Amino acid sequence: MGKIASKTARAPAENSRRGLLDLSVIIVNYNVREFLEQALRSIYRAGSGLSMEVFVVDNNSVDGSTEMVKSDFPDVHLIVNDDNVGFGRANNQAIRRASGRYLLILNPDTIVQEDTFTTLLDFMEDHPDAGAVGCKILNPDGSFARESRRAFPTASVAFYRIVGLARAFPRSRTFGRYNMTYLAEDREAEVDALSGSCMLVRHAALHYSREHYRREQLRHEVEPGIVPSTEGSGAGLFDEDFFMYGEDLDWCFRIQQSGWKIYYTPETEIIHYKGESTKKGELRYVRLFYGAMLRFTEKHFKSRYSNVFAVLVRAGIVVRAAISVFGGGIRQLALPLLDLTTVYAVALLTAIAHAALLDARVSPLFFVAVAPAYALGAVTGIAALGGYGRRRRIRSVWGGILLGMVVVASVSFFVKNIAFSRIVTLMTFPLAAITISTFRLVSARQKDGAKRMPHALLVGHRIEAARLQKMLARHPHPPFVLDGFVESSDRSPRQNGASTAKMPAALGRLSQLRDIVRLRQIDDVVFASAALSNRMIFRLIQQLRDLPVHFRILAEGRDHVIGKASVDDLSMVNLVEAEETLVHPRSPFARRAFEMIVSVAGICLHPLIAALALLRGTDSYFARLAERSRKFKGVIVGHRSLIGYDPDGRYIPPEEWGLKDGVFVVGDAVDLADAERDEIGAAYWFYVRNQSASLDWDIVMRTLRLLRHRR
Repeated sequence: MGKIASKTARAPAENSRRGLLDLSVIIVNYNVREFLEQALRSIYRAGSGLSMEVFVVDNNSVDGSTEMVKSDFPDVHLIVNDDNVGFGRANNQAIRRASGRYLLILNPDTIVQEDTFTTLLDFMEDHPDAGAVGCKILNPDGSFARESRRAFPTASVAFYRIVGLARAFPRSRTFGRYNMTYLAEDREAEVDALSGSCMLVRHAALHYSREHYRREQLRHEVEPGIVPSTEGSGAGLFDEDFFMYGEDLDWCFRIQQSGWKIYYTPETEIIHYKGESTKKGELRYVRLFYGAMLRFTEKHFKSRYSNVFAVLVRAGIVVRAAISVFGGGIRQLALPLLDLTTVYAVALLTAIAHAALLDARVSPLFFVAVAPAYALGAVTGIAALGGYGRRRRIRSVWGGILLGMVVVASVSFFVKNIAFSRIVTLMTFPLAAITISTFRLVSARQKDGAKRMPHALLVGHRIEAARLQKMLARHPHPPFVLDGFVESSDRSPRQNGASTAKMPAALGRLSQLRDIVRLRQIDDVVFASAALSNRMIFRLIQQLRDLPVHFRILAEGRDHVIGKASVDDLSMVNLVEAEETLVHPRSPFARRAFEMIVSVAGICLHPLIAALALLRGTDSYFARLAERSRKFKGVIVGHRSLIGYDPDGRYIPPEEWGLKDGVFVVGDAVDLADAERDEIGAAYWFYVRNQSASLDWDIVMRTLRLLRHRR
């Protein structure tokens, strides 16, 4: 420790003569207030005795991070962004203002030791060829974090990493090069790259190549400082095309290209909590991380290696990303797999029992074709009706199983080889539905103990939020707790903090809505129709649709929050005045699955309908029905949708609503022959905001009834 103390004691006096500080610490923060506070306290303890400045660049956090920094750390240089501009760009904002000889890029979810700064600074002084140095990074459990040191993904390194050999043989000098796992963690080493969670960089290396920097020192016999060079080519700033992840790898690559070396030292260590700003289980993490790897590969290796290698690396990264997405969705497949197994088992037991009563044997074809078809059809039907969504209603189970089995039975009517007893079908349906429903109810009751009251926020004006809060206060069983409101414009809210009995809390700006919903674990988002247009509501739904939230509308001048409405509401007046609610948009898979089930059934029935049309005549109901059933092929290939609009009709919805030419038309379903254009538009708008399998089915059945009475 004597060596460290002597150097740090001299450094401030020497640097002050040059107008430079020892160290500029730069932190980019995004919604990790508690971690940031802890990191700043450890920074000031580690910086004792150094001339140091600290920058915090906040990327539009909504958790009170900026207020905490202002009140508890007034010496911090705080830069507040109105948007999340990404890691690299935010760091560059502080680097341009920094005046330290060394820059420490540090994550907010870290804790540094008391000797971390002095150890790293002394290392750089002892290694004049070093452009950057990193230390040992520990996981929260105290284990060594492998990202403390890395190699660049060259052809062989990338291949070993992608195919898993690096993980399988970490001690191999050949396979374990990406994280240099063949080296002891307590061994100092020259490395290719460091982690952006803790990286000390020589400021001059950004502006000078190593050779030019050395010439400047000999010429002036003084530290050239951080004045940008017009001759030497330094590493430059972070590449802002990397939004998050990969920018540290790219920066280290350019530092080395400028002639500087990069080192890892185990003499000090930090703790990194990892990924608190972006959870690795989220699809967004997969997209950002593997997208950054793709960009790095194309930027640095496209010209260095053959096009074949670049294509292989890109393909490998895409495969790894796909594996990550699939791995994250395995848990979501557990319930469908359980239902699949249940229906299959019930079908088998029913068939065996029926055969036993008749003193017969079950055909082997039933085991390998019919029963699996039963199970697959039932699960597909449940998915199409939203049975695997957030709410998982019991009626979706019964309707889904019935729908799936009807389709399978319809197919067997035309394919005689798989025809089987209808008694088995009739018995399997209620037994499977009862069994699965029982599982659902038992599971729901087990979760009831830990279930919390849903939390909601209102998007609209403060006066609407206060009105909603009064309504909830006088309700004997309120459906949710109102956490506060988000102003419908993007102006700064006048009030923050906890809500009072008279006025709800202002939670943030409209541009922060997604982060507010995610961080506060909001269950319901209520849109005030008095403050928002329909188009704005739809745009906000699109922004939030991948989050587990429900959408509602507070109708203007009404004393209630609207619940789910049926298709019958389409015939009511003033639909645009929010005489309906928003439900969680179904996934593209659920919509497509429902369309495929109905279309396959329609195609199977088309020959029978066409034959009846020939018998009854061109003006008959069956002729009109056959005209519709011919269009089902377009749904199968994706040219049409089951529910949509008529391209030759009197109303064409806006393209942004995402509707297609439909087999069944929304306007026809509600019989708006004499309606005004704005009323027809309201009907389509209602469908766009409320579309679900049950609503689609209602439109199909209503259209079929109306076709019977039309000429």
